Amino acid sequence: MQVSIYLAVAAFVLGSLLGAIIIYMRLSKTQKQLRSSGGYLESEKLKKETLQKELNSVYQAKETIELTLKQRLKEAAIINKRMDEDILLLQQSNEETEALLKAGQPELHALKLQLIEANNTIARLKGLLGAKGK
Repeated sequence: MQVSIYLAVAAFVLGSLLGAIIIYMRLSKTQKQLRSSGGYLESEKLKKETLQKELNSVYQAKETIELTLKQRLKEAAIINKRMDEDILLLQQSNEETEALLKAGQPELHALKLQLIEANNTIARLKGLLGAKGK
């Protein structure tokens, strides 16, 4: 009977020891998985921060380009307006020349034609210089 008590106590101790080993192994495995998940999470946070920085730099570049293009558009509008005004002046000058021709002042008409040709040459040269400047 004493042997059976010893066997029962030994079985209990051995079972407890085996249970503790199994629990320790599972706990160790769970801790490894937790550390692995933590490392993965940290890696993903770093990737997110990097992408956020890249997005900010791309957005700033986009803003700079838009600002530059708006400025160029304003400059082009000013140039177009000036060219329209020059065209109107040339048209007025041509109409005046035609009126003088009809009025019978051929000398003045010849001078006006020379002035028109000079203005046209100046406009062409400005256009060429403007095209080369870009």
